Amino acid sequence: MGIITINGKRYEFTDEKNILTIIRKAGIEVPTLCYQPELSVFGACRLCTVEDDRGRCFASCSEEPRDGMVIYTHTERLRKHRKLIVELLLAAHCRDCTTCDKHGKCTLQKLAYQLGVNKVRFDDHREQRAVDFSSPALVRDPNKCILCGNCVRVCSEIQGIGVLGFAHRGTDATVTPAFDKAMIATDCVSCGQCRVVCPTGALTIRHNTTDVWQAIGDPDTRVVAQIAPAVRVAVGEAFGLPRGENSMGKIVAALHRMGFDEVFDTTYTADLTIMEESAEFLDRVGKGEKLPLLTSCCPAWVKFVENEYPEFKPNISTCRSPQQMFSAILKDYYRDEANAKGKKTFVVSVMPCTAKKMEAQRKESYTHGQKDTDIVLTTHELIRMIDAHGIDFETMPSEACDMPFGIGSGGGVIFGATGGVTEAVLRRLTEGHDSATLAAIAECGVRGPEGIREFTVPYQGIDVKICVASGLANARKVLESVKSGQKEYHFIEVMACPGGCVMGGGQPVGSTKAVCAEARTRGLYAADGDMAIKKSDENPLMDLFYNGFFKGKAHELLHNHE
Repeated sequence: MGIITINGKRYEFTDEKNILTIIRKAGIEVPTLCYQPELSVFGACRLCTVEDDRGRCFASCSEEPRDGMVIYTHTERLRKHRKLIVELLLAAHCRDCTTCDKHGKCTLQKLAYQLGVNKVRFDDHREQRAVDFSSPALVRDPNKCILCGNCVRVCSEIQGIGVLGFAHRGTDATVTPAFDKAMIATDCVSCGQCRVVCPTGALTIRHNTTDVWQAIGDPDTRVVAQIAPAVRVAVGEAFGLPRGENSMGKIVAALHRMGFDEVFDTTYTADLTIMEESAEFLDRVGKGEKLPLLTSCCPAWVKFVENEYPEFKPNISTCRSPQQMFSAILKDYYRDEANAKGKKTFVVSVMPCTAKKMEAQRKESYTHGQKDTDIVLTTHELIRMIDAHGIDFETMPSEACDMPFGIGSGGGVIFGATGGVTEAVLRRLTEGHDSATLAAIAECGVRGPEGIREFTVPYQGIDVKICVASGLANARKVLESVKSGQKEYHFIEVMACPGGCVMGGGQPVGSTKAVCAEARTRGLYAADGDMAIKKSDENPLMDLFYNGFFKGKAHELLHNHE
């Protein structure tokens, strides 16, 4: 333990890795553009520079604390220093702020306002670079890049892919894929984590809201929406609701108000995923082949396996993701003339994930050669649409999802958190649904913030070895351990985004990611706790699916076909 004096007040510290952490714990905000607590220290922007009692200036993000240090964070000298840095960044930056997707949410724009940068004295002589629209999920605008390196480090350190890197030197320096390739020509899995950490508009979500508004305005089109579990605990924070609060009822009401004809909950097909995937798992265990079974709900993870570990492709579950299952079901349901009522059907899925945009375009996700999901909207895009429609979301009364696909289980709701798919599978395979049984499942090791969790569950005389991982760098560690024979599992669940879908690349960007992840995860578990149906097999709509309108179509609609 030591003592550090900050702006005349003494603060204790223990194992903090840098001075910046202590400053922020003291409730003092020091600006940064390149610092992310979960990434390595880069020290590029120098905005977090502070001054000591000897007049020495240094970056607080890279300076280790020492007992007895005296620090000043906002001297006149530092204000001038920070203002000049921001002015220089703006001088080499596209300043079409009013038409930028990040307008109002841009860290550079915010700092310019805070520091009083109301004019830029220097001209931008850089050559304008082409904007990369090749990805179905993301847009990369190099003219708005400030070389903070956040995207480079998150892609390499957290996701273990390394699609982006620095090229050239001096004023020609840029962040780009190798050989200046288009994003679509790289091993990018569309996870969107680069967009999450980008402080400007250099990496943004590819928007599809215009197509949705046009479909809503067509009287001959039935516009149907499905809402993923993680969306309900993220939308509200953009409209002043407590972080992590379940606002599903308000979302349904808002979509109805905007003109959507039907609104459904993706937890319905999350339940179908559990029914199909658990059966597939038991079949593989019985035959002793294609193990470990790898979950298929996360398209970024599936793409990662295809790119990096093709030898494990047969291990991926043949089940479609809940998004693709629901879209296939909806298109099939409304293909019937009695249900169609003379209208064509336009399916919109609202997802926390940018990779879902990519998944919707994959040919193996099509049914009979036809695209099932017409448009994927991220949570971020949904928020923009609600705002554009002039809806007072905070006071919006709740509405229920529409029938006949309006019921899901608590097991389906927790899909949005890392470990949620596994927990839902364990609920399905475990007899009984009393609170003690469910609590035992929750406490077996399936829940937690750790990037890799391993545990064993007994089932019918077999010790089922399970691994849950989030973040693709962790997924790489898991697959490498299996590949080398060091580890042996029966079931592996992977979510590409750290923390799971609650922290997907299409979610609102919170000021503190760890706090957001905890609050949103807690919100999903609370929603699960409020639901009468906890297990997927106890959802009454499961029987209606298998023995009703879709009888005999389960494999056709719920599994991938190559």
